[in-house]
Amino acid sequence: MASNDRQAREERARLRTYQARQEVHVRKQRRRTRDNVIAVVALVVVLALATAAQLLYFNGGPGSPEATPTATPTPTPTPTAPAGENQGDVPSADLAEGRTWTGTLTLNDIPLGVELDGAAAPQAVSSEISLAQSGFYAGTTCHRLTKDNIWVLQCGDPVGDGTGGPGYSYGPVENAPADNLYPAGTIAMARQQQNGYSNGSQFFIVYEDTTLTPDEAGGYTVIGRVTSGLDQLQAGITDAGTADGTTDGAPAVPVTITGFTIE
Repeated sequence: MASNDRQAREERARLRTYQARQEVHVRKQRRRTRDNVIAVVALVVVLALATAAQLLYFNGGPGSPEATPTATPTPTPTPTAPAGENQGDVPSADLAEGRTWTGTLTLNDIPLGVELDGAAAPQAVSSEISLAQSGFYAGTTCHRLTKDNIWVLQCGDPVGDGTGGPGYSYGPVENAPADNLYPAGTIAMARQQQNGYSNGSQFFIVYEDTTLTPDEAGGYTVIGRVTSGLDQLQAGITDAGTADGTTDGAPAVPVTITGFTIE
């Protein structure tokens, strides 16, 4: 009888040990599954953020890649207006007075004489007059330099990475060249691809003759030209290329707008 009791106790002990091992195994399985799910979710988030950041950087301006079906440029200048509609407190086009404005745009203490055509691009020139006279551009950077067929220096983003704007956006495209040629010295507004109403504060200076193919929204609004100092801009900034040696990226020489007067 005692032998039977001992055998029963041993069997129960073995059963408890087996059950304990099974429970540990199940817990490990559940933990492994949970960790895998967390890893996959984290990877998806990282990839999504990386894609968004890249698209945002290349949001507006000539040569920007178009948005893919998985995201938008696209980090866009703030705010994003529906195609065909102004958004925010856009300065009146009457500010340009239908005349030519002259002034000085200073980059890294390099003075560029500029001329803005208020008759050919009244809305865009009015916006630039308002922004320049309010001091909006002071201390902002030129975040993008392109080379190899597209030769532009892009400036005017208060955020500094290609995603910022003045708090409004406007259109349509004005004064785009019919032959798609933007001669050296051209000053034009950057915008999102396929959206002629996404102009804001970002503009680009063409430092060598450049042909830009229009999209469905048209070309780029030409607001004026550099009348002096382009050779100093090339020698002091654009000739150095990009920071990473690519044909499209941040300038190797950091560029800041140290002054913008217009009258």
